[in-house]
Amino acid sequence: MLKKLGVLEDTYKDLTEKISDPEIINDQKVWQKYMKEHADLEPIIMKYREYKAVLDAIAESKEILQEESDEELRELAKMELSDMESQVEPLEEELKLLLVPKDPNDEKNVIVEIRGGAGGDEAALFAGDLLRMYSRYAERKGWKVSMLSSNETGVGGYKEVSFMIKGKGAYSRLKYESGVHRVQRIPSTESGGRIHTSTATVAVLPEVEDVEVEINDNDIRIDVFRASGNGGQCVNTTDSAVRITHLPTGEVVSCQDEKSQLKNKEKAMKVLKARLYDRALADQQKEISAERKSQVGTGDRSERIRTYNFPQGRISDHRINLTLYKLDSFLDGDIDEMIDALITVDQTEKMTAIN
Repeated sequence: MLKKLGVLEDTYKDLTEKISDPEIINDQKVWQKYMKEHADLEPIIMKYREYKAVLDAIAESKEILQEESDEELRELAKMELSDMESQVEPLEEELKLLLVPKDPNDEKNVIVEIRGGAGGDEAALFAGDLLRMYSRYAERKGWKVSMLSSNETGVGGYKEVSFMIKGKGAYSRLKYESGVHRVQRIPSTESGGRIHTSTATVAVLPEVEDVEVEINDNDIRIDVFRASGNGGQCVNTTDSAVRITHLPTGEVVSCQDEKSQLKNKEKAMKVLKARLYDRALADQQKEISAERKSQVGTGDRSERIRTYNFPQGRISDHRINLTLYKLDSFLDGDIDEMIDALITVDQTEKMTAIN
């Protein structure tokens, strides 16, 4: 760890010189790049220098105790030594945390896709519950939610629904939600009072910039059709709905929520780019997991991550064995306690890998 910190400090010194160089300042694009790198390193370097100052103070106090005969000075040195030694371990833990690689997508907006799974109408209703939960959570955070596409059922649920959440750090908080969510409850249509188990799949994708995913026009097929389902005037009477097929991968994205064909196409392209980017991330994560299997953050769509048990009013996350007994408030968007726990486990695993 110390060797890595030494290399980072050398890099920081080099960047400090570069951002003060008049020639580099004149090239704003390059200067801004170096400024960002410098700002990213600064918290680590400041903490490292604080750590080194503590180690120097410990060495100085030990030297006084070895060479000084004056009892008053020796007593002061003992107090200083005890104080400094108590700071070493906390500082080392802070440095390990600062060295955890940052996810480049953490600050991005997200596209959330929810699909009803096993359980028919009950699964579709649960997909609607999850949509409301994430919408309420976004509202609590001051983030903006905008619908991308939806396929509603006649009972008020969703076969599938996708929406965007715009807000600083949205991906850093919601990326752990990808996977299979399971619900156990008595459906309103169940006259015998039996508990049914249904599932819904959640995919959380970072919004992708154009420069990050390039799609060749020859690789896509765009079809337009008349929207179906609930909609206002014009939505169901014009060919405004858009379906985009990415031929190399077979990914298909449909969007029909807007009256404008152009707007539907823009939204569908956003979702397609996010899915293709997510595919690339998943391939990368498979390579990483071959060396170190992580409990959280793998984004495996087939992994059952959480159970919502209505009779007992509990939510259990199976990745970290955490159970909370506040189902009503959780489904109303009060999910920070669960997310904080998932982040803590993820960071601890990454810190362990640094050692």
